[in-house]
Amino acid sequence: MQDQQQEVRRIPLSIVASISAVLLALGVGVSWWAWNSFKFSTTTPVTQTAKSPQPLQPSAQGKVQVYWLNDVNNQIELVGSSVKLDVGEEPAEILKGAFGKLLAGPSNPAVATTIPEGTKLRRLDLETNGVHVDLSEEFTTGGGSASMTGRLAQVLYTASSLDPEANVWVEVEGERLEVLGGEGLLLEQPLTRKNFEQNFDL
Repeated sequence: MQDQQQEVRRIPLSIVASISAVLLALGVGVSWWAWNSFKFSTTTPVTQTAKSPQPLQPSAQGKVQVYWLNDVNNQIELVGSSVKLDVGEEPAEILKGAFGKLLAGPSNPAVATTIPEGTKLRRLDLETNGVHVDLSEEFTTGGGSASMTGRLAQVLYTASSLDPEANVWVEVEGERLEVLGGEGLLLEQPLTRKNFEQNFDL
């Protein structure tokens, strides 16, 4: 019995010795591999393919709507036409570009304008209280009340095309417009789409 116990004790000791030898051999191998890997990485630079520089993107085109008039079954309707303008992203510049299109008149024969030819945009500013549009004196000339209402709608809706809730102030030759046309279309400013719909009929 005592001999068996001694034999049992000797077996684990031999296994431990064998495992130690294996681990020592592995340790030497790992150390050699790690050293060579480190040596290779320090002596051989890794070449990376340089990415081609991205071209500068042009300014996004301003998207806005210009408003025209259309006769549908003897009823005048306001028609929005989307346009793209190469004017950058500044809202004021986008609106100025839209007014350039509006005052030049429609290129589509299916729609019309009642804004008198020769009307110019003198100034357009975006201020904290709304959009300020200053037009030349031609804006107030010619036409009856229907013509005046139509041109007012075109200016108001184009000016508020970036923000339909915006207040719009209309001036002529630097003076706030209070009465439009010889028939006396009274304006309470600021104008909004909501109060236009409540107070005017096209």
